[in-house]
Amino acid sequence: MRKIITLILFLSVFFGFSQTKEIDSLSLQLAFQESDSLKVETSIKLIKKLYDIQEYDRALKYIFESEKLSSNINYTLGIAEVTYYKSLIYAKKDDYINAMSGYTKSKALFGQLQDTLGIAKVNNSIGLIEINRGNYIKGLQYSLAAIKELEKNHLYPDLSSAYFNVARAYYKMNAYDKAIDFYQKTLELQKQLNNTDGIIESNSRLAEMYSIQKEYRKSIEYYETVLKYVENNNDSIRGNILPKLGGEYLKFNDYDKAANYLLQGLALNRKSQNKLGLTTALNNLGELNLRQKKLILAENQLQEAGAIAKSINNKPELLRYYGLMKSLDSARNKFQSAFVWQRQYYHLKDSLEKKEIIKDTISDATLELNPDFVSSTDTSKMEASQGETFLVSSKYNRLQFIFYALLAALAIVSTFLILIYLKRNNSIKYTQELEEKNIKIELQNKAFQEQTEHLENVNNVKDKLFSIVSHDLKDSLSSINGFIDLLRDGSLTREEFDNLIPELSENANNASLLLFNLLNWSKSQMQSLEPNPSLFDVQEVFEDKIKLIEQRLESKGIDLIDHSLRDFVYADKSMFEIVIQNLLANAVKFCKKGDTITVSNHISNGSCIISVADTGVGISKENIEKLFKNNSFTTIGTKNEKGTGLGLSICKELVELNHGKIWVESNLNVGSTFYVQLPKSKPS
Repeated sequence: MRKIITLILFLSVFFGFSQTKEIDSLSLQLAFQESDSLKVETSIKLIKKLYDIQEYDRALKYIFESEKLSSNINYTLGIAEVTYYKSLIYAKKDDYINAMSGYTKSKALFGQLQDTLGIAKVNNSIGLIEINRGNYIKGLQYSLAAIKELEKNHLYPDLSSAYFNVARAYYKMNAYDKAIDFYQKTLELQKQLNNTDGIIESNSRLAEMYSIQKEYRKSIEYYETVLKYVENNNDSIRGNILPKLGGEYLKFNDYDKAANYLLQGLALNRKSQNKLGLTTALNNLGELNLRQKKLILAENQLQEAGAIAKSINNKPELLRYYGLMKSLDSARNKFQSAFVWQRQYYHLKDSLEKKEIIKDTISDATLELNPDFVSSTDTSKMEASQGETFLVSSKYNRLQFIFYALLAALAIVSTFLILIYLKRNNSIKYTQELEEKNIKIELQNKAFQEQTEHLENVNNVKDKLFSIVSHDLKDSLSSINGFIDLLRDGSLTREEFDNLIPELSENANNASLLLFNLLNWSKSQMQSLEPNPSLFDVQEVFEDKIKLIEQRLESKGIDLIDHSLRDFVYADKSMFEIVIQNLLANAVKFCKKGDTITVSNHISNGSCIISVADTGVGISKENIEKLFKNNSFTTIGTKNEKGTGLGLSICKELVELNHGKIWVESNLNVGSTFYVQLPKSKPS
């Protein structure tokens, strides 16, 4: 890394030295040249070099001298070039009036010389100014007029600027397909020019365009390309990109990747105090937690996002905040508050839409280059000049007549305006009342629908619960009851009873585990399962749970290897015990005589990784995809053991409630390894 930094510094110093040496050489040539035209040409080269390194004041000194010299010898090309560079410098200094005046003069001079390339450069520069000032249609015409000539002459830096200006104008006019086309052209040129900043900018713009077009996969691709180009120490760009990338994954419902990028973006923007990136990250995290029913966390994040958005006057993010708060209060059945948020949302949305250029109001002809664009602007100026003279001569004669006519009309119009105003007020008031009632009805209907769905889910849970109790739990309890009856009636000898104890123990363990799973599954389905986390030793849980299955291990001829270590995790201990009990029970279920089960744990990136591995029958790729789903999935064990299919879905729910992850690696007829990752301390 030090070598790279040293090389960069060396190249910077070398490049700066090279630039200075070239400028000094041109200055020396200028001092010793006798021909005035050669002096102007050398001076223009010097001005260009100074402009490129942003020494504008020094460049202006040479410009003024060259302008005088060119005028004295009537050197038109020199005047045109010098005037053009002077205008470029005025534009950089935000002096719009002098810049436009200079561009007009240089364009006219290039026109006299029939210098189409000079005209194209001027048009491109005027287009940039007009687009920056918000005159998108006018700026678009100037930039489009420049592109063909710039392409013909392979002037890639100027052409890249023209493409970018056109793309930005199309974007502002909501012509997104055309904007994407020109941003892609810009990107190709930036790659040829090896301009890293330009490549990053173009990829970012394309990602935004595809996001607007709802092509989220492409948007993700371009955002991830930006991250590849940006170094890890460039917090500014990463802080803006990471929350947007997380937002794109959120639209795909890929919560894990969304959370990863959003949390990175949140930490980065807090560190750099980037309020814009912080607002985006918090709003997206609020939406993520809202979707996952973590309502308290979602509310805290959204409240912070709204406060920051108001402080920096970020209206698009403030609009998102209002919409998400409406959804949050609707989810909590606070319909009065939800109605207030919805009213604020639509009020802000209406005010933003009034300031935007609506795509439907822009004709297709506006988006293309008008062939008569240049000549029509010159003709209109001439006609305006002639019309001005006529207006001055006729103005006085018409003024008196207009005055009296306006006076007479004023009384009539005032009366009508008052009547219209009163009628309009009544109409608006009625419309608002009707709108408020409709919104309330809409929110109530949505609440009724959600309640109906909830009741249906609860009813399905009940049916599933009774089905399992009436079959699987009933079988285990009936078996245990049969053993007790035989023992009570004296039908069993002591030796027979001792032989049946392992089977009785296994039935009891199965019934206990099934009851554990049923209770926790039903609680989770009814959204009443809450963790009570604390620090506890993983090794102690393994020791307790291994004792419960020792009899089953012995009866099936399975070896168990305990590689567990003393290590602490921060989670709900009872939930963790259920997870381990399920995983051990599954391992025993799918192992044969001579197979091995291995339990272990280790530390990885501040988390504890627990594994339960077996050399049993393994799981096919098709069945791996069915594991951990909400719907039950089960297969028969090596000794025809049955199951409910709820165990692994319960494990997943319990682990995720404790901010952890669970996954499996398995090969058919080789064995399976289940992994559980849990935090070692309270998550921030």
